[in-house]
Amino acid sequence: MNRVYLLALMCWVSFFAYAQDDLMAELQDAQPEKTEYAIQTFRGTRIINGHSVETKGKGELEFIFSHRFGPLNSGAYNFWGLDDAFVRLGIEYGITDWLGVGIGRSSTDKTFDGFVRYKVLRQSHGVTNIPFTLTAIGSGYIKTSPQAKFNPQVSIKDRMAYSLELLIGKKFSPNFSLQISPVLVHRITVNPMFENNDDVALGIGGKHNITRSLAVTGEYFYRVNPHTNSTRSDAIGLGLEIETGGHVFQLIFTNSLGLFTRSVVSETQGDFFDGDVHFGFNISRNFQLIHKK
Repeated sequence: MNRVYLLALMCWVSFFAYAQDDLMAELQDAQPEKTEYAIQTFRGTRIINGHSVETKGKGELEFIFSHRFGPLNSGAYNFWGLDDAFVRLGIEYGITDWLGVGIGRSSTDKTFDGFVRYKVLRQSHGVTNIPFTLTAIGSGYIKTSPQAKFNPQVSIKDRMAYSLELLIGKKFSPNFSLQISPVLVHRITVNPMFENNDDVALGIGGKHNITRSLAVTGEYFYRVNPHTNSTRSDAIGLGLEIETGGHVFQLIFTNSLGLFTRSVVSETQGDFFDGDVHFGFNISRNFQLIHKK
């Protein structure tokens, strides 16, 4: 009799477990599938010298201070480049989570720059599957050097340039992200003996997290159509990135003094492998001006 009771108990337990599993499966099937978006493909809006696919959130203001010293191979008299300083001060504001605008001023050529950044696609999986993030950036630049009152022959048009970038980024894992960046730079007035009006480049940049707040970064811009007599170089950069709350610190070694796309792609002069390397940093700070509901 005890065996009969034991057998009945086992059958009841098995039936209950099966019914519970079946009920859980039905509940899971009944739940709507969600779309999960990739977050922090990169920690900030810059990889090293170039833009990243990241945009600022709605109502978010980013202040970014970029600094480059002189070349390391300038020797002890120049304190290995630390006597020189090239800076850019800039801000960027998120109009929406997908659309942002920014302005900046650089000591290099005393250039003002402005840009519009729009996230066309965002990497996601679930209901919507998109394998990468696509961001488009249109920028304008105007040089204020040489000084206009002493150079009246240099018109406003001569000082202007534009660029268009398509940034394609993918977060392959929680620790590794990669970006490819086709870039077109148009300068209205150039020296045709050495320069193109239109420069095309293909950038590649990446980030690998070492810890939760520390990452290594790299960036390279390959010039697709260099002028036959060009003395310019491809821009290369290596960096160490540190995130502390609302700040992102980027310690950088690069052959480019460019702090905006026109200068990085079209006007980099030093050869990275000959020691024409500039130490520098980017510091960014975010402020939430409008709180999301």
